[in-house]
Amino acid sequence: MVHVTMTVNGRQASAEVDPRTLLVQFLRDNLRLTGTHVGCDTSQCGACVVHVDGEAIKSCTTLAVTCNGAQVTTIEGLAQGGKLHPMQQAFQDNHGLQCGFCTPGMIMAAVDLVNREGPNLDEAAIRHGLDGNICRCTGYHNIVKSVAQGAREMAALPKAAE
Repeated sequence: MVHVTMTVNGRQASAEVDPRTLLVQFLRDNLRLTGTHVGCDTSQCGACVVHVDGEAIKSCTTLAVTCNGAQVTTIEGLAQGGKLHPMQQAFQDNHGLQCGFCTPGMIMAAVDLVNREGPNLDEAAIRHGLDGNICRCTGYHNIVKSVAQGAREMAALPKAAE
């Protein structure tokens, strides 16, 4: 067993874990943050995307011990003060989901895309930026609309709120 400590959604979290524990397991099993989903276990689908030190990563292939001391944000940490993050609201407004299984990872990847590339994203840039996220239910049309709206609304936020 190894001791791991990280800040998750603004709160310190510590535990003794097997060194082989994946970040997604730590989040779901130890912290009961079940918004981060396990879809493929091979880093292909993107349902497990979270932010570590401000960058999107696939938590199903990341060892929890490698995040020792890191700042981790999950889908549960995006909303602030009872108000959805603009990207979450945009997915709701545009029905950018069907079953919802991929939605947390899709939103986390979209926020990262906007943080890296800025809010002026065309359809091709959005589709390319979400290439590592798979939705098995939709044709991506409403997801693209959601990301475009979320990007515009994120542009109006103070930088720290993203």
